[in-house]
Amino acid sequence: MLTIGVDIGGTKVAAGVVDEEGRILAQALRPTPADRPDLVAETVADVVRELADGRDVEAVGVGAAGFVDETRSIVRFAPNLAWREEPLQKKITELVGLPVVVENDANAMAWAETRFGAGRDQTHVVCITVGTGIGGGLVFDGQLYRGRWGMGAELGHMQVVPGGRRCGCGNLGCWEQYASGNALVTRAREIAAEEPERAAILLGLAGGTIEGEEVTEAARRGDPACAEAFEHIADWLGQGMADLAAVLDPGCFIVGGGVSRAADLFLDRTRAAFAQRLTGRGHRPVAEIRLARLGASAGLVGAADLARQR
Repeated sequence: MLTIGVDIGGTKVAAGVVDEEGRILAQALRPTPADRPDLVAETVADVVRELADGRDVEAVGVGAAGFVDETRSIVRFAPNLAWREEPLQKKITELVGLPVVVENDANAMAWAETRFGAGRDQTHVVCITVGTGIGGGLVFDGQLYRGRWGMGAELGHMQVVPGGRRCGCGNLGCWEQYASGNALVTRAREIAAEEPERAAILLGLAGGTIEGEEVTEAARRGDPACAEAFEHIADWLGQGMADLAAVLDPGCFIVGGGVSRAADLFLDRTRAAFAQRLTGRGHRPVAEIRLARLGASAGLVGAADLARQR
């Protein structure tokens, strides 16, 4: 039984034919028409038709960064593509003639990691995607938790600092303003501006604008400012996970997303911060914090399997 999974990103639409074991049998890519969100459904349909040609495909799962309603059909809000009340399922179904399921991309990633990746042996999993912002997905007792309206697990938008940094969601002090890729770069830039002598390696690499790749490379080369920036997000990640553990009590946290590629620079400190800040520490099991295994393909694999599970 084959399904197609599609992961709609800000720059590309990645799709793949996925079997029941989570194996990708064929893949295809298209640029995302980010400046024309009305054309995204046609782009998805184009890549689905390419992959379905000559294959017995049962359904299509689509992962999108945004709030997806409880029917898994309408994208209520997607800041990166300017979607508002977008009937994505209906549009794609009409174009490809197959059943379509639309899911939040972090939910799809969490499902894939629990079914086929780092959480295969776990029943209660919190998956955290650390990239430009922070996304999340919850799988409990083999079920993806989506909330009453389909918009649960927006973990990056927990308020951790009242009146803190302004977030893209419109609120102040959200977790992703302190523990994401953007937070990493913001902190490195602040230190470089205040104490340029501590950021000599970073400033030499960056030349002009400081971005995430330069921060990571400079940290690997021993730049004190960048090391501090990674410590900053590590501590905030550990704090946020401790707060989530107090509410959800998972057996395992899985960390994925683009920043996780630099896990060697922060994940051990995150584990230590989590253990130090855990409510009831010393009197309860400490959930494992694992690195995601499926990489950039997790979203499309999860979306494909969720379409199969529909």
